[in-house]
Amino acid sequence: MPLARSLSMTSLNGLPQWEDEDLPVEDLLLFEVSWEVTNKVGGIYTVIQSKAKITADEWGENYFLVGPYFEHNVKTQVEACEPPNPAVKKAMDTMKSQGCQVFFGRWLIEGSPYVLLFDIGSAAWNLDRWKGEFWDASNIGIPFHDREANDAVIFGSLTACFLKELSCQFDDKPNIIAHFHEWQAGVGLILSRSQKLPVATIFTTHATLLGRYLCAASIDFYNNLDQFDIDKEAGERQIYHRYCMERASVHCAHVFTTVSQITAIEAEHMLKRNPDVVTSNGLNVKKFSATHEFQNLHSMYKARIQEFIRGHFYGHLDFSLEKTLFFFIAGRYEYSNKGADMFLEALSRLNLLLRVHKTDVTVVVFFIMPAKTNNFNVETLKGQAVRKQLWDTAQSVKEKFGKKLYNALLKGEIPDLNKILDRDDITIMKRAIFSTQRHCLPPVTTHNMIDDGNDPILNTIRRIGLFNNRTDRVKVILHPEFLSSTSPLLPLDYEEFVRGCHLGVFPSYYEPWGYTPAECTVMGIPSVTTNLSGFGCFMQEHVADPAAYGIYIVDRRFRSPDDSCNQLTQFLYGFCQQSRRQRIIQRNRTERLSDLLDWRYLGRYYIHARHLALSRTFPDKFEMEPSAPPKTEGFRYPRPSSVPPSPSVSQHSSPHHSEGEDEDEDERYDEDEEAERDRQNFKSPFSLGVLPQGKKKQYGEYRN
Repeated sequence: MPLARSLSMTSLNGLPQWEDEDLPVEDLLLFEVSWEVTNKVGGIYTVIQSKAKITADEWGENYFLVGPYFEHNVKTQVEACEPPNPAVKKAMDTMKSQGCQVFFGRWLIEGSPYVLLFDIGSAAWNLDRWKGEFWDASNIGIPFHDREANDAVIFGSLTACFLKELSCQFDDKPNIIAHFHEWQAGVGLILSRSQKLPVATIFTTHATLLGRYLCAASIDFYNNLDQFDIDKEAGERQIYHRYCMERASVHCAHVFTTVSQITAIEAEHMLKRNPDVVTSNGLNVKKFSATHEFQNLHSMYKARIQEFIRGHFYGHLDFSLEKTLFFFIAGRYEYSNKGADMFLEALSRLNLLLRVHKTDVTVVVFFIMPAKTNNFNVETLKGQAVRKQLWDTAQSVKEKFGKKLYNALLKGEIPDLNKILDRDDITIMKRAIFSTQRHCLPPVTTHNMIDDGNDPILNTIRRIGLFNNRTDRVKVILHPEFLSSTSPLLPLDYEEFVRGCHLGVFPSYYEPWGYTPAECTVMGIPSVTTNLSGFGCFMQEHVADPAAYGIYIVDRRFRSPDDSCNQLTQFLYGFCQQSRRQRIIQRNRTERLSDLLDWRYLGRYYIHARHLALSRTFPDKFEMEPSAPPKTEGFRYPRPSSVPPSPSVSQHSSPHHSEGEDEDEDERYDEDEEAERDRQNFKSPFSLGVLPQGKKKQYGEYRN
């Protein structure tokens, strides 16, 4: 038996290193397979897109992303080119000769990775044959009416065919690592293993199929994880074949990973396998970095949101925009999974608290959740038109006023303010004021909903009575469409909108990771999350006092729904009581957490998974060196020494606290000193131990 190559996590550029030179490092190829390569469907697109740069930096021209070909995506996102690797080109040519359309190019994102895209439609004539082969390999039957599952069979069969053609060119050399994301890509993994291809395989589940379905049905999921009859539940929801595809992928993979500890617990019960590695999701933080400018960006984009509010609430603008806070929730329209139900109930309670304490703070809450609509709401469009008309009128009168004032000063006179405005000016202003009169309440939604009578958010708003009345201190706006800078209503991109808000609220019940609060964090915007989200668990593990750093974690796992809602209400109320200075301090702290979410640190888990796959697939050629999987010990932010602006300490017995308290807190806060202390507590990556000479790890010994 040949000597085993010793794999090291500290290897150059992330590629495995070994002593024997029989197999050059450059010959190792990494393929990452997902239905969301160049094809945005959900959060997996963000994972792959943001991770592409660091992976391309590690693997260079040996890194390839594999996905489906959709012409409208390719035209705008991919630049066609020839494969640099002759083996890849030959495998593609072989597939083309068999009637399969394969597209190769560079994905026009940061890192510019190579992409290999299969045209599903051109290969659909093979569907029946491939479904038969898949049945022979797995005993899983795919119903004809499930188009998504049928597409997954075509995509997986094409992937397996390509890997087979590619591996045939390398004889017995272990040259290929294939990383599959989610069940849509899993068919390729199952077929690769059934055909005994010399490929090291990794499977990552970002959320279990059945978990998402059960949570959406308002079932007490986490307290009954070990009680579910999995086959029965999947069958009743008519997803049994999909569940079987997912579970088979999990058990066929050499290495199985999930994106968070909470999903690892879920996978153990739903898919009956413990993950080998938890590959936490990161962000390409450089993309969001606006060093020392993010506070200015917050002010700039907040002013843009305020302009929208002036139009939306025309005729009812009896609250101060300088004392108005903007909260938001965003994501897929999953009413209970995303926590919109609890958020609305907490807003009702917050409205009562603010009214009882007669506070002058107003909260405007945005729900950015896409739903089926006809078009913009006429009343909303009218509001923006009225705002623009008032602005034009004010500018016109100001120009005339300015000329008269200028001429009077040139003559050395103090103008008579009673005569500086003539009758026409006063008439124009009166007409402008009359145009702002409104005989209805400001609309709750910006669009015409197709089925508003059955919309869960609107029905809850009707039940709790948050109709944007003058007496309400909490105003609600449902924007059932993704944000765009070309919108006639709110012309902001999502990133710009987030920067302009004060707080993101994501009280999710089912959230395997949670990119929305992570994006808030790297942009320096505080957020609310839960201990049932991967992000919330991650922050609890790495930050001693998350609330001091602007990460409020609602306990939805060990508290009753009512207690959790009360806790969320207290977080929101405490945030409303903060002074402007406290919010600035908190944003500074929140932004410093962005290092924790950088792929430069979290990418270590993917490196470990790849090395583990090689050692398990080719144990006679590769051997793991580290004594344990990578850990983030030392990645722990301590509690700030100054008073943190969190509800636990900022909440005063009376809402009318003294200004002296704020001044005292300012004196105890030193931004530079705190930032330096955080930098010292944040250790450099890849500080890993080494195995004693001669010791080998056994299969199953790696658990994260």
